[in-house]
Amino acid sequence: MPAPIELHTSRLLLRRWRAEDRGAFAALNGDPEVMRHFPACLGREESDRLAERLEADFAEHGFGFWALARKDDGAFIGFTGLRPVTFDAPFCPAVEIAWRLTRDHWRQGLASEAARAALAWGFGPLGLEQIVSFTAVENLASQGVMRAIGMQHEPAQDFAHPALPAGHRLSRHVLYRLSRADWEAGR
Repeated sequence: MPAPIELHTSRLLLRRWRAEDRGAFAALNGDPEVMRHFPACLGREESDRLAERLEADFAEHGFGFWALARKDDGAFIGFTGLRPVTFDAPFCPAVEIAWRLTRDHWRQGLASEAARAALAWGFGPLGLEQIVSFTAVENLASQGVMRAIGMQHEPAQDFAHPALPAGHRLSRHVLYRLSRADWEAGR
């Protein structure tokens, strides 16, 4: 199924990536506070390659991580969306929901608002039966978003991220899951 060009919430626009997003995306990925739950900040070239991969997901899978913009002024503030999990784990195959927002847009409910729109697309037109989300154990803010959008922690499925070396401070990840049935019951 082709991806929608854009999704709307009361305050946000989830849209396809544009060339003019690249500078703001690089600033987001280069912010040490934003990236503290990731192994490292990304430089401009790495950030541009990531943007290209995220846009390519729409052609390959019919969905992906949308660029996230404010409706009031169109400013790029991050991304939110759905993407197939690209590593091997006991809970795979799976589709994850994720978000990354600029620091000045934290604690305003914007990640949850955008994530709810992505969930509606995933459980609606895409017909997914379940969606997962995961993060480093120490990333309590993202876990708060996961709970806010109705996801449930599955401690038995917590895992060591295979892209990180054993013992790395970010290796241990928590897994949250939401089924279509639970999403429909919670609407």
